Amino acid sequence: MPGEPFDGRIVVVGASLAGLRAAETLRDKGFAGPLTVVGEEPHPPYDRPPLSKQALLGRVPAHGTTLPRRRSLDARWLLGVHAAGIDPTGRRVLLGDGGQLPFDRLLIATGTRARPWPNRDEARLAGVVTLRTADDAAELARLLDAGPRRVLVIGAGFTGSEIASACRERGLAVTVAERGPAPLVGALGGTLGAFAARLQRAHGVDLRCGVTVTALTGGAGRLTGAELSDGERIEADVAVVALGAVRNTEWLAGAGLAAGPRGVACDAGCRAFDMYGIVTDDYFVAGDVARFPHPLFEYQMLSLEHWGNAVAQAEVAAHNMVSPGPLRRPHLTVPAFWSSQFGLNIKSVGVPTFSDQVVIVQGSVEEGRLVAVYGYRGRVTAAVGVDRAKSLEHYLRMVETAAPFPPAPGASDGPADAVPVPSDVPDPKVLSHGPTVALTGHLPDRRLTLVRPGG
Repeated sequence: MPGEPFDGRIVVVGASLAGLRAAETLRDKGFAGPLTVVGEEPHPPYDRPPLSKQALLGRVPAHGTTLPRRRSLDARWLLGVHAAGIDPTGRRVLLGDGGQLPFDRLLIATGTRARPWPNRDEARLAGVVTLRTADDAAELARLLDAGPRRVLVIGAGFTGSEIASACRERGLAVTVAERGPAPLVGALGGTLGAFAARLQRAHGVDLRCGVTVTALTGGAGRLTGAELSDGERIEADVAVVALGAVRNTEWLAGAGLAAGPRGVACDAGCRAFDMYGIVTDDYFVAGDVARFPHPLFEYQMLSLEHWGNAVAQAEVAAHNMVSPGPLRRPHLTVPAFWSSQFGLNIKSVGVPTFSDQVVIVQGSVEEGRLVAVYGYRGRVTAAVGVDRAKSLEHYLRMVETAAPFPPAPGASDGPADAVPVPSDVPDPKVLSHGPTVALTGHLPDRRLTLVRPGG
């Protein structure tokens, strides 16, 4: 009956951070029905951020970042098995091994995978790797332990920049090739992108911006170097492809959901839309694969590849899966993420790419410690701190309350004459790396033709 707690069968597809936290929340909310968690990797859920940081420096083993369990789970775990599709009529998840899982409610938490090098023959050269999984990190750490003459990093987003930082900390020569004008520019805009470029070069990175890798070269099956779009060639023993992520939605073809390359669209309560834009009540989405509207950012559809968002959204999705309508709640958490590279901690709140101006309100570029506040049409939409993380709570409240931009005099300890400048957020098409925050109002990803009956 309406208003009663849900007690049917739940299947969670995706056994990483979002899937685990959702399963735990389901039990915390009193769900006692059958619960199955499906994961393509054979490993139990593990933490990914350390893979591009501590694991590459030997501080933790690549397979030693297993996520702690917040409670015991009475769940069936199917690991090492991928979901191949959905039978929407029979309400079953179809598995790659031929199995089928009936469900009454389904949580889609399949996340992303690393975008591969487009030339398959070149991608198969020994020494060419991506970094997304624990197995990837173990292989890259092994290659770095061998002491390569040079490492080539293709893409200067957060993952690529963190890999370059680890290489320099190891004392390895590293070249970073980025199609855009600067590292991190797709996430933080021009001002902090220029700061990141100076930081990398100051730490000995051979940074090449405005160029692309046109070919990876090899001999006897091994990588020997690369050719660049400006005509230069470099020698390298290792190439890390850091071209962003691909959302794992292909398995949903034919399911009738608003799923495509940008992710699976859902409402603020994590309920998936079908391909006609109608909200469903038995399909939910959480984590990197989700696209959802946020009122602070003009209800545009957000796709976030952030640890904190995966946890918060999974908890909301799980709560709503087993709660009657009046008790459901929205996922309205302000996005936040952090990165550690070249001896600095970079933390962001809000969506820096949703901006037209930026102003430094604390510290300075010259000092190397600062807080930059971003604004859009006269209101605060984000803030980024470089080694000033404690200051961000104040600016987080500004984002949450849509405070006026620029901050009023006395709201910061920055220079009194600080003047906002254009945030210079580039079109993602000009970047090598994919954005960790993507905004798009387009829903769904396919153009439909409606045929009306005559008469």
